[in-house]
This record gives sequence, structure tokens and C-alpha cells, in this order.
Amino acid sequence: MRSLARSGTFRLGDLRVRRLGFGAMHLSGAGIFGPPKDRDAALAVLREAVASGVNHIDTSDYYGPHITNQLIREALHPYPDDLVIVTKIGAGRGNDGSVLAASSPDELIQAVHDNLRNLDVDVLDVVNLRNMFDDSDRDGELIEAGLTVLADLQRQGLVRHIGLSNVTPAQIAAGRRICDIVCVQNHYNLAHRSDDVLIDRLANDHIAYVPFAPLGGLAPLKSLTLSCVARLLNATTAQVALAWLLRRASNMLLIPGTSSVTHLRENIAAAELNLPDTELEALGAGVSIALNSSEHD
Repeated sequence: MRSLARSGTFRLGDLRVRRLGFGAMHLSGAGIFGPPKDRDAALAVLREAVASGVNHIDTSDYYGPHITNQLIREALHPYPDDLVIVTKIGAGRGNDGSVLAASSPDELIQAVHDNLRNLDVDVLDVVNLRNMFDDSDRDGELIEAGLTVLADLQRQGLVRHIGLSNVTPAQIAAGRRICDIVCVQNHYNLAHRSDDVLIDRLANDHIAYVPFAPLGGLAPLKSLTLSCVARLLNATTAQVALAWLLRRASNMLLIPGTSSVTHLRENIAAAELNLPDTELEALGAGVSIALNSSEHD
């Protein structure tokens, strides 16, 4: 608990969370599809996270599908009063495990009800609408249709707060004309910095920024500078990368994911890592991506 307290807190609407949370995506099977290889281990990771002070869990009912939310329910229900579960809609899974767009009004409504049922809650704390399209000419249109559905579900009392995922600044601006946006979840890490300006703008508006693939995703972060800083601080490169993100902006909420209790504890310990300003600047100058794969991100 003491480790996580060092990370500080930030608000998702009226919900205050610690800035270092947990991403549940990796708790289902290989390829985020099917059941986990070790169900008891997946449940243990969730319980360890909450016991360590994590009060922000990121999930989605299309992880599995359904399985990750069912694991969260089994491990943690009835939920601690301060636990905030953030889910996302807008995608579905094919029978072959493929990820498909599922953004029609009926699909979005069904996804909200699936999340409610599998998490066993009456209202979802935060729902992110995930953009599954790559069409810059229709930025506003694609988001507006989905957010109109979500805003109606919010008025019905099924959704407390709304966020966006995998979106451009133009889509965020379009979305904010429809409803309050409490968070944006985009690809960002030491090597992928295209949202630098956006992060600062969102911070000025008190909107959380939640980077996915904070440790590089399937291709982990790697550089001589990162390795040197890790040795200097007697830390892992993953811990240094997470500590850099915590220093990067006060509105940054981290959700590193893992199916390993050992890796979970390492990630949580990053909250206590003190990055000197010189190392902070050196890391900010650039880090590359390795070609080998990594599970713990």
C-alpha cells in the first residue's frame, strides 16, 4: 500500500484513483482469447493487486470474451468501496479470436449490458468507447454516433462516466461536444510519443490520460540509456519506464498488465522509484523498441 501511495492520485470524474493501477487484459488465454492456462494464478494476481492498494482496474468484456470480467467478479466481488473498474466497448471477437469492430448502437448497448452482467454491478464506473476505425475524414462522425448511445445509457443510470480509447485530438474534441470525457486511453510509452502535446492539453482540462502498451506491448522497450538508468537505480527497465511515465504528467494513469504475481509486484514497486532529473531528461530524449516479445505489459 505504501508503494502505491507514492504514485499519487487523480480523478476520473468524481472517482479518485491511485495513479498506478492494473490492466486485466492478459488474464484471459493466449491472444486475449479463451480461458487462462492457470485460472487460480489469474485470480491470485487480481487479489494481490487489490491487497497491494490498486483501486483502478482496466478491463473489457471482449477480453476472452467475457472471461476476464468473470475472473474479476470471482476474485473480487463484493468489490471494495474504493475500487474503480474501467471497461471499454466498441470491439468484439470472432470465433477464430479475431478482433472486430462492434460499434453499431445495438452492439454498444449489448456490450454495456454484458459488462454489467459479467462484473455483477448495477452501474459501470467508467466506459471507454474504443475507436476501431482508421478514417481521418470521418473522425467526428465515428465518435459522435457511439457517444450518443453511451450518453443515453449514462442518463439511464447504467454508466457513471465516459472515456475514449484509440482516438485523435479531433475525435476527442467532437466527443466533448456530446458529453463529458473523463479519460483518454491511447498508445503511449517512452518510444511512442506522438501524444505528447495532447497529454499536456488534457492535463490542463483535468482529463486523465491512460497509456496502453506502457512497456512497449509485444515489442518491449530497449535502449542503452534505459538499461544504464535501470542499473544506476538498481531497478528493472520496466520499472524505470513506468516511473518515467508517472513523472511525465500529473494526469497520467498507468495500467500495466501481467498474469504473474511477481511481475505485478515489480510494477507496483515502480511507484517508489525516484528518477533524478538528469535521468528523466536522458530517457525523454528517445528510447527504441526491441524486436523480441514480452508478456508483462
